[in-house]
This record gives sequence, C-alpha cells and structure tokens, in this order.
Amino acid sequence: MEKHVLGLTLPTDPRWVDIASMNIEEILVDHAYCEQKAASACISLIVQFPDKEKLVEVLTPVVAEEWAHFERVLEQLKKRGLRLGNARKDEYVDLLAKSIKKGGNREQQLIEKLLMCALIEARSCERFRLLWKELKDQELRQFYYELMVSEAGHYKNFITLAKEYADEKTVEARWRLFLKVEGEIMSSLQPRGDRIH
Repeated sequence: MEKHVLGLTLPTDPRWVDIASMNIEEILVDHAYCEQKAASACISLIVQFPDKEKLVEVLTPVVAEEWAHFERVLEQLKKRGLRLGNARKDEYVDLLAKSIKKGGNREQQLIEKLLMCALIEARSCERFRLLWKELKDQELRQFYYELMVSEAGHYKNFITLAKEYADEKTVEARWRLFLKVEGEIMSSLQPRGDRIH
C-alpha cells in the first residue's frame, strides 16, 4: 500500500522503523492499545449515530476485526514472553483531534470523525507496511502484512461512509485539509520507535 494511494503528504521518517525494530516489545504494547482504541472509536460512532443504517452495517464488523487484531497482538506478546503494559499517551492522535472542526450540525460532526478515523487507519497502514518490509522476524513480517491489508480496507470504509453522508466535493476538500494538517503534525513529532504513531 503505497503512500500516494493513501494520500499521506509526508512519508514516515526512515529512522522510525530502525528504532522500532529494536523496540518490538514497546511497539507491540502500543499497537495493542491502538487496536483497542480503534474498536472503541467504531463503537462510539455506532452509539452516537444509530440512525445511520449504513454506518452501523459497515462498522459493526470493523469492531469485531479491530478487537480480533487486539487479541492477535496479545498472542504475539505472549509468544515472546512479554506482557501488556500500561496504555501510553498518543500525542499524534491528540494533535489530530485538535484539528477537528467544532460546532456545525450533526452530519458535519460525523464527517469530521469519519475522516479522522480514516487518517489514523491510513498512517497505521503505512507504518505496518514498513514493519512488513523491514523487520527481520518472519512471523512478525507476515503478521504486519495481514494487518496492513486490513487497515487499508478500514481506511476505505471510513472514506466511503463520509461520502455516504456528505457530497463528494465537500468530503474531498475537507480530506485534503486533514492530510495537510496530518503532514504538519508528522513533521513536528520526533520519530519514536516505541509508538505505532
């Protein structure tokens, strides 16, 4: 899944995967919580917008997939004699959340949330691609390949849902702004090999 396909304006700093490969325990722990938060975000959207039938239909299986990913990351930790540590602050997601437009009607708030979720999935997908390509551990490489493909599908789900509830031009204009902000956030953060984002 290439960078331009996902629309990301700034590729991950090449140093990230080098540092990450030396901090697999930290990466797996952070990854586990990322999957947990992704499942929670989908549940939250379903709870907030139960009247949006397409959203409920599309995101219900995504909840199950994200939770299954959480379980799979736990398995990888267990295989290596590692434990699930405490959740870490996700500076990347916190900064992205600040870029969400406040106010507006319910539909506008839904689009903001869907596009933010799409962006997080896109960046996760890009990072999983790096882990698949660069890790020495063959089992983890295969693991991250499978998750990369899955995250790409989730990214598309969120973009498609946004276009279901707003006209395409509006969604694309807002998406371009989100991508610009995300690129600026990425350039402001130091590459940390103990975090997925």
